[in-house]
Amino acid sequence: MLDEGKELGMPDGVLINGKGPYRYNDSLVPAGIEHETIDVHPGRTYRIRVHNVGTSTSLNFRIQGHNLLLVETEGSYTTQQNYTSLDVHVGQSYSFLLTTDQNASSDYYVVASARIDQYDKTLSMNQARSVRWNLSAGAARPNPQGSFRYSSINVTQAYLLRSTTPVEIGGRRRAALNGLSFSPPETPLRLADAYGVEGAYTLDFPERPPPDAAPRVARSVINGTYRGFMELIFQNNDTRMQSYHVDGYAVFVVGMDYGEWTEASRGAYNKGDSVARSTVQVYPGAWTAVLVSLDNVGFWNVRSQNLDSWYLGQEVYVRVVNPEDGANKTEMAVPRNALYCGQLHKEQTPHHKAAAAASAAAVRPLASRRQIVASVMLVVGALVFAS
Repeated sequence: MLDEGKELGMPDGVLINGKGPYRYNDSLVPAGIEHETIDVHPGRTYRIRVHNVGTSTSLNFRIQGHNLLLVETEGSYTTQQNYTSLDVHVGQSYSFLLTTDQNASSDYYVVASARIDQYDKTLSMNQARSVRWNLSAGAARPNPQGSFRYSSINVTQAYLLRSTTPVEIGGRRRAALNGLSFSPPETPLRLADAYGVEGAYTLDFPERPPPDAAPRVARSVINGTYRGFMELIFQNNDTRMQSYHVDGYAVFVVGMDYGEWTEASRGAYNKGDSVARSTVQVYPGAWTAVLVSLDNVGFWNVRSQNLDSWYLGQEVYVRVVNPEDGANKTEMAVPRNALYCGQLHKEQTPHHKAAAAASAAAVRPLASRRQIVASVMLVVGALVFAS
């Protein structure tokens, strides 16, 4: 579909835990659809974790008649504050504390509704800015989260990554960052790097979008400085909401605003309690800036979490190498079941093949379930919260 220039289109609905909508309206919801129900006890506090594992749609999460006390997002403790609802963008997750302090004789809806076009984008962005790092929690005192003072570290590299609406490149519809649409090489990047395979990638990704340059397909990689401090600015010149994920790291979300990012935008950065997370939202016609400490050796993917944009090439890799380690080792060794593709196919020993086959057999049922979930994640969803 995407290769033919078509779009995935709008979802038909949303599932919660793989289940469809509660029949809140007989004319809108057909009978016989299984829905989720959570049984709770009055006067207790529950932790609710919410993940948006959809393909392209932002969700607004809420529980009828209850406050949601936000306490965590993607591995970081947050300042604790109440929300009546919170936008959860593709790839993001949050933890809430829910106190069942309402009338125990009633049931309450738990709703994850799609954010399409008609919503207050300024309110949504202000809500996103209100998610802050809890500076006094998260580690054994006297070393809490806030002991890492990111604002005192000098930025060594800065990249402005601009996304635009998909365009046609070489007769095919493609999505790009800074005019470059990534094409995965036959030889996996990390293996190519470890074995010294030449030509698998280039280290010439532009720090800024090249002016007036025609979009093209490339295997251009960001050359990250080991133990450096990198600034990434995501500029969304598309008409759709985007979210971006950074593999291997948590990034500090220091700023976001509407319009074009400029050097002066740094003056509005949050330099004290920006939350650290792995997936950030970028509103249409807006920018989001993050800071990241490159202390993890390897090849790390920075990609759009919108499935169609990712498939069409809206991603880049950051290469981080320890110059003092001539062997170019990562924290973990190459997995036993690694597949040696492309120019390294001759490295695939019978031992590797057996390990890969065993691993594939073990995960095949799980993969099948994931495919089923992905295929039916397009049906209207809500669930009943029973007291």
